[in-house]
Amino acid sequence: MDDSLIDSDRLSLSRKSRLPGEGFFYPDSLDEEYADRRAREAIDGSDVVVVADTDADGLGCVALLREMYDAALEVAPFEADIAARLDERPAAGDEADSETDQEASPVGLVAAGPHSLDAALERVADYADPGVDVYVCDLSPDRYEAVSDALEHLCRRGEVRWFDHHQWDDDVATAVRETGVDLVVGESDEECSTDVTLRSLAYDFPPHLVDLAAVVRDHDLWIKEDSRSDDLADYAHWTSPEEFVTVVGRYGPDLPDPVEQFIADRRVEKDRLVERAVARADLKTVGEWTVGVTYGRCSQNEVADALREQGADAAVVVKPAGSASIRGSEAFERCHEVAEQVNGGGHPRAAGCKPDIYDDMLDYAHHWTTEGGATKRVILAAFERLDAE
Repeated sequence: MDDSLIDSDRLSLSRKSRLPGEGFFYPDSLDEEYADRRAREAIDGSDVVVVADTDADGLGCVALLREMYDAALEVAPFEADIAARLDERPAAGDEADSETDQEASPVGLVAAGPHSLDAALERVADYADPGVDVYVCDLSPDRYEAVSDALEHLCRRGEVRWFDHHQWDDDVATAVRETGVDLVVGESDEECSTDVTLRSLAYDFPPHLVDLAAVVRDHDLWIKEDSRSDDLADYAHWTSPEEFVTVVGRYGPDLPDPVEQFIADRRVEKDRLVERAVARADLKTVGEWTVGVTYGRCSQNEVADALREQGADAAVVVKPAGSASIRGSEAFERCHEVAEQVNGGGHPRAAGCKPDIYDDMLDYAHHWTTEGGATKRVILAAFERLDAE
């Protein structure tokens, strides 16, 4: 394939908003090979390994753990890298994977998501030295069977502690604890995972990291009272996990000027993509709820905010890659129940899913040309079943 066909920088804003980023077009085998190599590098020789989600909440947990183990990387090389790329303007929504020449932290970071948790745990079990201390942060399995083999293997290698705040099934939590894992699950409407980690570790954290947990909570729980929380969320999305962990570990939520400039630069196009998604949204009535439904490569949180201002109780943002974000409000706190019906999960006011309806690239072509028509119908049907109950 001609590289220019998937180069986001060559696309008009209209086309960019309808198509996934170039990473979507890489085969899973290449992604797995890359993830395996990065995991080996992070795990090799580490006495402590953290498996974490790569949003601000998951990475906030990593920053706390590196502080406790005195394992933070030097921030200066990352700051130099930030300054050097301020004028590069990578496509909004695509991660800028910054690299430095530093040695790896002795507290290794293995990035994971809900659908790659089992693979991440298995990599740690395979590559870590015996006696390793493992932390799992801001991740929850929908079924114990999905992670049972990897987790039981890992528990034979070392001690495992797990900090999270998602909605856990009681049977899943019991099964995880029976493997010997020290599992702490906070109330999902009161704490973020960084909060849970902060209170679970026997360490006197400095004020800037205590403040970090509060600001992450502001965004993750949709409190929206601290303007810094959106900056943290965007920064985590737009840069590498190692850079984010290092910078917030040093500065907390008060990001240095070069980072603020970087975020402001990226937001120009981000805001334009949000406007496109809001403009193509429809409001649907499902029982007593008004559901805003739209499509596009965009920041789902800002789109959901705009749709709520238009009267939506819930918002569904279907992405070009086939996944969807579901956001709620005070009038709708059952997002996770909708997502669980379509191969997903999450929180009462924020959830995600990816319907299992894509059999080949022709299905994706249909998805892009119809602006997610089939995915929208599947998710709205889940709302209808919830209403019927």
